[in-house]
Amino acid sequence: MQIEPEQHREARGATDDLERAAEQLEDSLASLVGDYEERESGDRPRARGIYLLPNLFTTAALFCGFYAIVASLKGEFYSGAVAVFVAMIFDALDGRVARLTNTSSAFGAEYDSLSDMISFGLAPSLLVFNYALVDTGKVGWVAAFLYTACAALRLARFNTQQDKGDGSQFTGLASPAAAALAAGAVWLGIEYDLAASVVPLAPLWALLLALLGFLMVARFPYQSFKTIRLEQRVPLARMLLIVVLLGLVALNPPLVLWSLFLIYAMSGPVQHLRRSVVKASMTASSDEES
Repeated sequence: MQIEPEQHREARGATDDLERAAEQLEDSLASLVGDYEERESGDRPRARGIYLLPNLFTTAALFCGFYAIVASLKGEFYSGAVAVFVAMIFDALDGRVARLTNTSSAFGAEYDSLSDMISFGLAPSLLVFNYALVDTGKVGWVAAFLYTACAALRLARFNTQQDKGDGSQFTGLASPAAAALAAGAVWLGIEYDLAASVVPLAPLWALLLALLGFLMVARFPYQSFKTIRLEQRVPLARMLLIVVLLGLVALNPPLVLWSLFLIYAMSGPVQHLRRSVVKASMTASSDEES
């Protein structure tokens, strides 16, 4: 019979004490803030609690967005711009992780939407305002507010329409992509030492925020990339393209990233125009036949 060493028994006892202390602390907090219950689909009973893993990624995205705001207020615009891009990474991961681990929930969807509003609605507008528009008077803060309001409208529309369609396309530019263009512009300005707050550059920054706000609420179609399945096999050439793309980003991160998101932002109006031309030609053809 093997006897457990004394130090192992002491270590296990200390672990048990920590677990009991953690449970007591959790019970005390639960008595103050209550517990969350969510109605499951069909006749399944209410589910208690929230899923930890995807909400951790959402919290990380929210933290990055809040940090971007604080950094912009302190004049640390490079840190603020990079924080917005890091928030995009966490935002992309939380939904993907929830789908892969089957931990999607109504709470997670609402929490993600509120996090997006901070990280991709409020943070980019304040970042651009503090970087380039603080001396432009009403024009500057109105442009920043317009961007923020359009981001809120875009998220509200998405929340009410996300059950429609197959999820392969967005209606309007997604707020993370708009935030990437706004924060990427600040990053480019720092990289190339642009005097953003002087005329004629300052009005251009206000115009940028207004245009991004318009693209978010416009009914232009955008590819969502949510239908991409990472667990499937892909051609070797596709992996090679990803490697080349990473190399280009490493050469000049702000320029390459901003250019990629600019191309994506322009794809919506281009698709809309192409569909309008095709529809007009089909209508003309049908009229000629009749």
